[in-house]
Amino acid sequence: MALMTKKTPPRTFNDVLVLLGSQRFDVAPAQDGAKRVPNAVQVRKYGIAAEIAPAPDGTVEIVARPGWLLNGEIARLVDRGYQKFLKTSKMEIPATADHLRAIHQFTEELNEAIGAPSLYNQALGTTSNVYNYDRVQGRE
Repeated sequence: MALMTKKTPPRTFNDVLVLLGSQRFDVAPAQDGAKRVPNAVQVRKYGIAAEIAPAPDGTVEIVARPGWLLNGEIARLVDRGYQKFLKTSKMEIPATADHLRAIHQFTEELNEAIGAPSLYNQALGTTSNVYNYDRVQGRE
């Protein structure tokens, strides 16, 4: 006997905003307009932020992946093989275990709120925006 999973209908952008607000996320207009995406908002919690916007079909699309807030800018997580770093356009700092836990928790809660599928590799831990191993730099 095969197990049947119940599919829930996708949540609308406005439904997600209400849900995020009820889960203690700070919701505000995006700082830079999420690279000029109309109606984009920035959601924050645990010192982490992401930017979301309404998709053409009325659901939610993530326009800026979750990252630690450094001087008001969402930092990207860079993996150099031996260490992960938080990098903005102006600075770079080593990522700590607390940073990674917060990013992972935030991402899980945001994905659950928007109704995104939970992927195995992401459920195991924090995934980086960039993987840059120095031993393979410059190889094509």
